[in-house]
Amino acid sequence: MTDETYQSLDEETLFLVSQTFKALADPTRIKILHLLFEGELSVSNIAEKLDLNQSNVSHQLRFLKNLRLVKYRRDGKTIYYSQDDEHVMRILQQSIDHATHH
Repeated sequence: MTDETYQSLDEETLFLVSQTFKALADPTRIKILHLLFEGELSVSNIAEKLDLNQSNVSHQLRFLKNLRLVKYRRDGKTIYYSQDDEHVMRILQQSIDHATHH
């Protein structure tokens, strides 16, 4: 690559990329995202399946939602979460595949 073809990344892009990797660097958030491969789940479903308290799950989901990695919908008093970024989910799946490849 020559200096003439290199384009630097703007600060916002750098920040968003680093935050995405920060999200994927946390084992609990990886578990939550991996669980959402199965489909839409409520906070209580996620907490039960991962044996975590709902407060911790809600905190992690808020972090993921702020990065637009998950989205939610409300049905009465229940909030259901699902994946919201196919690119990041592919990165996560590829990372899992890489880690489990022998």
